[in-house]
Amino acid sequence: MSRRPALLVAGLVLMVVAGSAAVLLRTHIAGFLGLAEAEACAPEGEAFANFVAHPRPKAVQDAAFVDGEGRERRLSEFAGEGLVVNFWATWCAPCVREMPDLDRLAAALEGQPIRVLPVSLDREGRPVVDEFYAVNGITRLPAAFDPGRRLMRALAVGGLPTTVLIDAEGRERVRVEGIAEWSSPEHVAYVRRCLAPDGAADDA
Repeated sequence: MSRRPALLVAGLVLMVVAGSAAVLLRTHIAGFLGLAEAEACAPEGEAFANFVAHPRPKAVQDAAFVDGEGRERRLSEFAGEGLVVNFWATWCAPCVREMPDLDRLAAALEGQPIRVLPVSLDREGRPVVDEFYAVNGITRLPAAFDPGRRLMRALAVGGLPTTVLIDAEGRERVRVEGIAEWSSPEHVAYVRRCLAPDGAADDA
């Protein structure tokens, strides 16, 4: 074989090797990032017994709900922010117990790119929710509703209360069926760690 063909073959071999190395590097980086994401949301301890963290973030359907002013909103409007989406109703006893904790969680997260979004399933709409908020001293939570249960179906929520933690990229990270002590220091730290965009939790 002459020198020129040999050089061409060697060059092709190097290109193949370099391409394979790049693919392996990307795979390892993706695996590392996925592991880091999973670890950030890994629940630990008895207080998190009903927290189910997904090994890989799950895509979320961009379904609509209605805000307190009756305007249709979509989850995609909150891109860049973490969401604590809680499905509840005033006729749900565990929900009633949990709401003050969620209100205190919202207070603890003020100034950070994480929102607490309680979505009511009350058929009576805003009047009954406003009354509940007033009686129970709920001051930091917005009013939101799910007529037709479109959002509930889109997130495959089966019962109340259920809370879905959605990250800043619009992906479901954790699901909680039943109540949690959201305002405890360990739960506040967990939500920050799991949902805050990179570096935001450290700045708190």
